[in-house]
Amino acid sequence: MNPIRTLTKDQLDALLSEGEFPESVRLAAPKVVVVMTQDWCGQWANMAAYLPDFASDVAIFTVEYNLLPDFERIMRFKESAFDNRQVPYVRFYRNGKFVRHSNWLPRGSFAAMLARE
Repeated sequence: MNPIRTLTKDQLDALLSEGEFPESVRLAAPKVVVVMTQDWCGQWANMAAYLPDFASDVAIFTVEYNLLPDFERIMRFKESAFDNRQVPYVRFYRNGKFVRHSNWLPRGSFAAMLARE
């Protein structure tokens, strides 16, 4: 089984209607990371290669939204509500609460971010 979970249509619909990821995402574990990205992004390929190594420490959800029928709507939401036009876009949660966001992180910086959270 892949330790990385793909956001479901229901979870994305909740995001778009409520303005935040639903509890099924935010409370999936004490620490949660959500990555919103597009499949063509080289920095995403780098992150995707190391993320499984952290799956025992954090619940990880991803979405390559350019592959979805709602691509434009999801992208507009991310860019306006989260004020971020770059990919990958990474959101960190602790105990269901949003704590920080970033864009691409090299492996060491990602590990350091998890250690702080």
